[in-house]
Amino acid sequence: MRPLFVPVMAFASLLLAGCASAPNDPTQTFQTKKTPAEYADCVIPKLQGSALNPTVSQTQRSYRIVVPSKVAADNVLEAYKAPNGGKVFLYERHLLASNFMPSSFERAAQECL
Repeated sequence: MRPLFVPVMAFASLLLAGCASAPNDPTQTFQTKKTPAEYADCVIPKLQGSALNPTVSQTQRSYRIVVPSKVAADNVLEAYKAPNGGKVFLYERHLLASNFMPSSFERAAQECL
């Protein structure tokens, strides 16, 4: 029992480290010429096409798109009104193995800029 305990605990701590290392700062920040509404109109169908289930909320100056995650914190896109279009903040929590290629969430965010 003891020899199995150490590898299991090491693996569990690696998974938790990926979740716990999620800062409150955006993962990426983008500038777009689109308004927040135009950006949301572009990115929401792309997320739905990738089998992600976005939830959208809006204010007068911004849109917030949340995609729930089963293993990490929710992924969030926030699009704010800026002088020349909009500013987009991407909050994505990566697991350790998924840092090598952009996720479908990140690709959708970049395609709509």
